[in-house]
Amino acid sequence: MNKLKAYIQLARIDKPIGIYLLLWPSLLGLLLGILQSGFSNIKNFIIVFVGSVLVRSCGCIINDISDYKIDRLVTRTANRPLASGTISILEACLLFIILGFASIILLIFTNPLTIKISIFFAIFIILYPLTKRFFLAPQFFLGITFGSGCLIAYSLESSYFTPSLAIMYLGIIAWIISFDTFYALEDKEDDLRININSTAILWGDHAVIYAQILHLIFYGSLLYLAIINKFSFYFVIVFIGLMIVYFYQNRLIKKSKFLEAFKANNWIGLICVLGFVFEIFLIK
Repeated sequence: MNKLKAYIQLARIDKPIGIYLLLWPSLLGLLLGILQSGFSNIKNFIIVFVGSVLVRSCGCIINDISDYKIDRLVTRTANRPLASGTISILEACLLFIILGFASIILLIFTNPLTIKISIFFAIFIILYPLTKRFFLAPQFFLGITFGSGCLIAYSLESSYFTPSLAIMYLGIIAWIISFDTFYALEDKEDDLRININSTAILWGDHAVIYAQILHLIFYGSLLYLAIINKFSFYFVIVFIGLMIVYFYQNRLIKKSKFLEAFKANNWIGLICVLGFVFEIFLIK
């Protein structure tokens, strides 16, 4: 039972916030595809939900395999299964292979375009842990990688690359960089001590304001999407909800509650998805 618990912790199933923050961009891509194609399939929703869990779990495992020596030096991560020695590297690799194989099986139920995009970004998932050592702003790499769920999910519904998709993807990248900067601020002192890179360190005293600007760029991309896709006036309600969470998040930041500010982005993703779902029902 203790071993099972350790495997769950390794895959971060016990901390679903990461699943949600991968799921929401993916669902936004899927819903945009439905808006563009006018067609929806429950199978694709299942693929996105299951895929988000599998991909996030694989990402966490490969990250911990790469960083287990570093995790031992960081207060927040010192008790992770690999860092604490509860699970061996071999056991972690076996779990990664199993979940990776399950992800490949899932791709069988998709189409050739989705498979190609997924394989391309799978390389990014494997490379991401290394960027914290050699790239001054690894959050940018994470944004491109995590945000790819939008492209992959969109390709389940449509094979046409549109300006709307480009705008959504760029906006989501900005959003991910923003909230992961808040996450990095939580570990800033430890990261400085062990020489790990992040935008929280690179941007120094300006990290919060730059993250807030990127957050508003994401909101701007949603507004532009609403305009060019002729969303209803009711979408204003979505923006009101988003601004409420934005100001709440800023209050948390002023109190240096960076981890809570990071988690607040779950509500932002949920509000956006519900807004898109409502627009689809209006069109139909």
